[in-house]
Amino acid sequence: MKQIKFPFGRKELELKVEAERLQGVLVSLAHQFEAEKSETEIVKEAVANPIGSQRLSELARGKKEIVIISSDHTRPVPSQITMPVLLEEIRKTAPEAEITILVATGFHRASTDEELRNKYGDQIVDSVNIEMHDSRDESQMVNLGQLPSGGDMILNKTAVEADLLVAEGFIEPHFFAGFSGGRKSVLPGVASKTTVLANHCAEFIDSDNARTGNLEGNPMHQDMLYAAEAAGLAFILNVVIDAEKKVINAFAGHREKAHLKGTEFVDSLAGVNAKLAEIVITSNGGYPLDQNIYQSVKGMTAAEATCKEGGVIIIAAECSDGHGGEEFYRTFKETETVQEIMDQILARGRKETVPDQWETQILARIMIKFKVIMITDPEKRNIVEEMGMDWAADLNQAVEKAESLVESKKPSITAIPDGVSVIVRS
Repeated sequence: MKQIKFPFGRKELELKVEAERLQGVLVSLAHQFEAEKSETEIVKEAVANPIGSQRLSELARGKKEIVIISSDHTRPVPSQITMPVLLEEIRKTAPEAEITILVATGFHRASTDEELRNKYGDQIVDSVNIEMHDSRDESQMVNLGQLPSGGDMILNKTAVEADLLVAEGFIEPHFFAGFSGGRKSVLPGVASKTTVLANHCAEFIDSDNARTGNLEGNPMHQDMLYAAEAAGLAFILNVVIDAEKKVINAFAGHREKAHLKGTEFVDSLAGVNAKLAEIVITSNGGYPLDQNIYQSVKGMTAAEATCKEGGVIIIAAECSDGHGGEEFYRTFKETETVQEIMDQILARGRKETVPDQWETQILARIMIKFKVIMITDPEKRNIVEEMGMDWAADLNQAVEKAESLVESKKPSITAIPDGVSVIVRS
């Protein structure tokens, strides 16, 4: 028997699988990567040796209004490590500058005070000005023209009007932008609802180039790069983390050059070959990425890439916050068939995108091909079932259900313990 652990909220779920049924366990080498230095040392070294840029302290010299875009509570960026390093570097040459941390909520809800304190620590929350981006508040925005795609480029005024714009984040495989980090801090991070909707249109999501681990010809990535340049994003600090959310590498400097170096590193660790199976079991990497069904679609896409058509995808995601998107939830609950959902979405033009459409489109794509079983907090069972998926209390129950849905007596199984950390290649 093979014993496999899957992150689930702040704990783990464990499954035993017969070795002869197991086609493979797909894991990122990042989880085995052993850094030779401490997390803080890694970050400081990256900031001291920027890629394609002057040091941040030099960029900050003489600046009065400095803004640091920071990922929100849904992203496991270790800001208690990264933010103090950025602040220290800036204050070397700009001790009197007004520094604002702009929380890049994108299309998400605002972070709570507790979430901010867990992320930055009390000292930063109590001493640094923190602003919460709200994509729906047009008073926060400024229109900078058009994106290459033709969508309106409306971005957060605080970011655009800064004397110096900096961003912190992390790099991992992303299910339609190719990779997270870098330019995503601006779009969708601090973009208006109108701009996010245009960029996340049905046409782009449907593109074969808008896939995990791919930047080449990716129409979403091209829009994002353009917006980051237009906003004046001058310096980034992006980390790479392992399964324990510990920093194993960091990349700082130019918004595109440093990010590309980081994506090359992630690609070298995260790339895995598909192992086709009738049942694929995965997770969304545990807390904070598995707080809702909406985010958990990311983990499902890794399973999608290695599941036999007509097979079953099992995803373990606590979903303590429920569905994570009202339109996302209601679309599945209120539409008769999944194919009908997909047909309606594909009929919409670039400027006709509705909230949560992209996540809806990707989940619909998966559900058309596969049966999906979700293991969540029991209180979320009704939501899961109302959205047309099956619910299970634990891994054993989920596997039993999956076995009843396929023709084989002992169907093959592939495990992806952390679905958001790998790039599954066919």
